Amino acid sequence: MALSCCSAVHELRGHADFVFALAGNPNVGKSSMFNTLTGTGAVTANYPGKTVEINVASTRLAELTIGLVDLPGTYALGAVSEDQWVARQGILDGGPDVVIAILDATNLARNLYMLLQLQDMGLPVVAALNLVDEARKKGIETDVARLSMLLGVPVIPTVATRGEGLETLLSAAVSAARALRADGGARPGSRARYGQDIEQVVAEIAHRAQPLVGVAVPAVTARGLALLLLENDQQFGELVRAAAGGPELLARVGQAAERIKAAHGEEAALRLIRERHGLAGSIADEVQVRGSGRELLSQRLWRLTTSPVTGIPILLLTLAATFAFLFVVGNLLSQLFGMAWQAGVSPVLQWVIHAVAGNGVVARILTWGPDAGIQAALAVGIPYVLTFYFLLAFLEDSGYLNSVAFLTDRLMHKFGLHGRSIIPLVAGAGCNVPAIIGTRVLTTMRERVIASTLIVLVPCSARTAVIVGALASLVGWQWGVAVFLLSGLLILASGAGLNALMPGQSSGLVMEMFPFRMPSLRTITIKTWFRFKDFIFFALPIVLAGSLVLGTLYETGWIWKLTGPLAPVMEGWLGLPAVAGLTLIFAVLRKELALQLLVTLALVRYGPRATNLLSFMAPPQLFVYALVNTIYIPCIATIAALGRELGWKRATAIMVFTVVLALAVGGGARFVLHAVGLG
Repeated sequence: MALSCCSAVHELRGHADFVFALAGNPNVGKSSMFNTLTGTGAVTANYPGKTVEINVASTRLAELTIGLVDLPGTYALGAVSEDQWVARQGILDGGPDVVIAILDATNLARNLYMLLQLQDMGLPVVAALNLVDEARKKGIETDVARLSMLLGVPVIPTVATRGEGLETLLSAAVSAARALRADGGARPGSRARYGQDIEQVVAEIAHRAQPLVGVAVPAVTARGLALLLLENDQQFGELVRAAAGGPELLARVGQAAERIKAAHGEEAALRLIRERHGLAGSIADEVQVRGSGRELLSQRLWRLTTSPVTGIPILLLTLAATFAFLFVVGNLLSQLFGMAWQAGVSPVLQWVIHAVAGNGVVARILTWGPDAGIQAALAVGIPYVLTFYFLLAFLEDSGYLNSVAFLTDRLMHKFGLHGRSIIPLVAGAGCNVPAIIGTRVLTTMRERVIASTLIVLVPCSARTAVIVGALASLVGWQWGVAVFLLSGLLILASGAGLNALMPGQSSGLVMEMFPFRMPSLRTITIKTWFRFKDFIFFALPIVLAGSLVLGTLYETGWIWKLTGPLAPVMEGWLGLPAVAGLTLIFAVLRKELALQLLVTLALVRYGPRATNLLSFMAPPQLFVYALVNTIYIPCIATIAALGRELGWKRATAIMVFTVVLALAVGGGARFVLHAVGLG
């Protein structure tokens, strides 16, 4: 369910006693804290025209209902990128009673910058010092009481993955919110102070800006507005410019900025950033003691996985283990689901359908949907997609994908990208849509076009279901591996070709080094369910509708008329049954739909034994079928994401490229298999 950000927050406020926003840097445990507190009842929200999402949910604290808003992880609130903009507007527009700033105890100085920025804006803040268990392992001890005194806000030690300190944190936030209401909503003053000359300038501007606060400029204090204007914040600058007396105030700000520049030899905005970083560092140095500490397992893992000598073999082993796990567990689930359906549900559905519709054409058409269609989803789509989402969540939460980014940086430069591009590429193995949206971390349109093109060639979980369900589990794992290898080679060749054809070059890699962590089973399960839930709610109706349409075409004989135009390409070039082309067309809705409809077609035509498809297509045909389905036009959701992110001209070019590539590679594979005696 998706709502606009403000409407979701305001709806939450309607039934919650207090609303708190969770803010923090990436990878500090913010989402783990949100999931631990709220479970799986979150609602996705976004601003119109923005694709970076926030999650909204509620929890209980004694007799109180607490609303929680999980903001995007950002390093600052400068609104220079979409995630920063959404995080800031979630606070300014949503108006939470308190902002809970999550700090990483292992990297306090970096995290304090954002908390100081929140305080500078005059926002009510409570701090969660998270990952204190990891900090202790590294020999880092924090004087929490001293940190709270220096910041002037409650600081609560927490371990989000285990739920430690979270109830105390919510209680502290409730106390802060109640105190704020008792004071009539008066904003707390920040204890953060910068250089004397800076503070003098800020005080002068704040005095002149006071009449605008709460009238033309909501949500911030006069001091906060003064700092924002000195930092050249465009959003607040426009608000001030449109207000009475605003142009005069901006002129004063310009003069003050020149004074700072003359005194420090750099722009006022840069000086303020430097001052805030310096203050964050000095506070961290004052409250933390770092022991020598022994090298942790997570640090050794990072060194091993980022060194080419050991990292490449580990990467290959990880990919092999992922495929093996997907093959074994997905195949087991497929068999269990299929057996359970055949034994318990299918006979009942068959009896109901025939009791209601008799034994004619209508009954046979209905059998395609609720019986054969759902059985195909249980046997093909659900087992492998569910298993892959679990694996992806594990790799994400362990921190391994981050080390892969460093390991592959040199390789990615050959494709006009950098190591950070590997993260959306790997995410594309789960679903292409968020992966394409994730290309926003890349700095140029050239990089985004190259990365998006490669992403649509990455076998997503739906296409993986086809590869594993049609090949690995029925014909042999070697066939499935061959499709993955060919897909990998096509990605490498396409990346090198695009890098050579498109002008420009890749930017350097600037990325924080996140440590390895033991993933929380609860967090992984929740993340898997969120992704899988969307798959179920979106895919199952399409499977049912597609099965009924295909059943109608088959039972009425129209399918053979429609497959006629496809025969030259399907039969003549690819060597596939012409009807398989029709299922490939349906697969534009969702990629795994191709195999599910093919299984449905086989079930109806050949009976329950045809679920393995070998009575319907030979192994080489299944190989070509899976290969073509993996390469050609991505699903309709991915097409929409491409159009929105890159423009429809570029999106159309990518789609045409994939169709031509799929037909060329599919036909070539057919003739190669025939030449070696397998076709």
